[in-house]
Amino acid sequence: MVSEFGALSLVPPLLAIVLAIVTRKPILALFLGVWSGGVIHSGGLGVVQTFTWVAESIGNDVFHAQILIFTLLLGAGVTFIWRTGGSLAITRFATKRLDSQRKAGLMAWILGLVWFFDDYANTAVVGSSMRDITDELRISREKLSYIVDSTAAPVATFGISSWVAYQISMVQEGYSQIGVTGGEEVPTAFVAFLQSIPFNMYCLFAIAMVFIVVVTGRDFGEMLDAEHRSWETGNVLREDAVPLQSIEENLGEPNGENPQLRMFVVPVLVLIVVAVAGAVWTGYAPDRSILQIAGEADFASALVWGSFFMVVAAMLLARVSGVLTLDECMDSLVDGFSIMLTAVTILVLAWSISLATSALGTGDYVTGIAQGVVTPTLLPLVILFASAFIAFSTGTSWGTMAIVTPVAVPMAWGIGGQSPELIPVAVGTVFSGAIFGDHTSPISDTTILSSTFTGADHIDHVRTQLYYAVTVVCVAAVLLLVYGMTGVTPLVLLPLGIGLLVALVYGLSEFDARRKGLTPKASRQPRQERDVADD
Repeated sequence: MVSEFGALSLVPPLLAIVLAIVTRKPILALFLGVWSGGVIHSGGLGVVQTFTWVAESIGNDVFHAQILIFTLLLGAGVTFIWRTGGSLAITRFATKRLDSQRKAGLMAWILGLVWFFDDYANTAVVGSSMRDITDELRISREKLSYIVDSTAAPVATFGISSWVAYQISMVQEGYSQIGVTGGEEVPTAFVAFLQSIPFNMYCLFAIAMVFIVVVTGRDFGEMLDAEHRSWETGNVLREDAVPLQSIEENLGEPNGENPQLRMFVVPVLVLIVVAVAGAVWTGYAPDRSILQIAGEADFASALVWGSFFMVVAAMLLARVSGVLTLDECMDSLVDGFSIMLTAVTILVLAWSISLATSALGTGDYVTGIAQGVVTPTLLPLVILFASAFIAFSTGTSWGTMAIVTPVAVPMAWGIGGQSPELIPVAVGTVFSGAIFGDHTSPISDTTILSSTFTGADHIDHVRTQLYYAVTVVCVAAVLLLVYGMTGVTPLVLLPLGIGLLVALVYGLSEFDARRKGLTPKASRQPRQERDVADD
């Protein structure tokens, strides 16, 4: 595969990523990235092409429009929960039980594992539910964003989810390239996916890394600074941070006279029940398995329905209880939309730059280079980092799977001497690379949504998560290289990888803390002890 624009196809995503990290202005960086793509594609000023992509990112993609509606409606739902005192009630209830940072972090991690069927819903529910609780316990917004983001997408690659169904369809596309259907010669696409799970090392290790960091309380890199700032000062956000939503600043003080737990529990339960029921309803057929139902389910529509009824339930509760008047309900609806406008803008521009990279052939260019350096030993690493770079550059893990999987499967088939042995390796490492690139890219929609629903500064989230994601992918890369050289089963390598992660967390946290003159972890003492110490 050859891109018509060659190396120039890398300019828009790399420009946007570099500018976003350096300037901490994601909207400006993304727009300039899209515009540079318009200039390259048109050979002129590029304004017409730029805004064509912006319009097409919404108007030509029903899925994108549904995600925007879901995001706006969820903002409204969160606003009602805040103004009726639901957030205050759940915070008071939870902090009596979740009395330490470790317990709160573990709860966020467990909720992320339970909500495995969709990463968007995962970030929305877990981020929104845990934010007030972690704020009370002085866990930085950067840390919460990391826990949410590094659990949501990885766990969706293993369970009964739209991710798995989509990847299986991409494996089938790869099979069509080599003229096999799966069965006798090669495993079926579903079996190939199951066999690929041990090779999806980045996702496995990412989930383990969150657990290790939460339990040990040890941090390094910019996360260490964020956690010490939050614990010592109570500032869960950096002083000059610009969170993608700021409920406190935009919505004022919540109802504190008689905050009731039902104001939080009922709307959130309605969201969950309607979203799950909607997904099952849209995917159900009498002859379909659970996985097939997940594959056919319209999760985007289900999330829209869930968020709509969440708003309806919250509004009815507010009126019946007399907490808000009808006029105040209407104001809350509009205010809820407004707190999501920054996130919506960034999402639209991220999708626009994805269209630009598709038009310029960025993915084809990177994949074409990767194909030229592949040997059986290096196959896992080449697929891992080719997928990572494409996801990092385009901001879409699904787009990466669509580009790489139909190429990686025939590549594994050919390099393996027309043997199916390397096919699960290729499938697993595509997943790993795509999620790693997604986690490190400031133009990724899932990364943006994680920042949004946890109320974090988006670039702060990207920068703090980067240290952990790179650590995890390095461990995965080493073990995949060992596999390529020795052929030892990954079931042996995976426990070694977890042990290596534990050692790295302890070693890097000690080194970084000494270098900065800090302790390797912020205090994890129970809340009551902290309050006494503060007094």
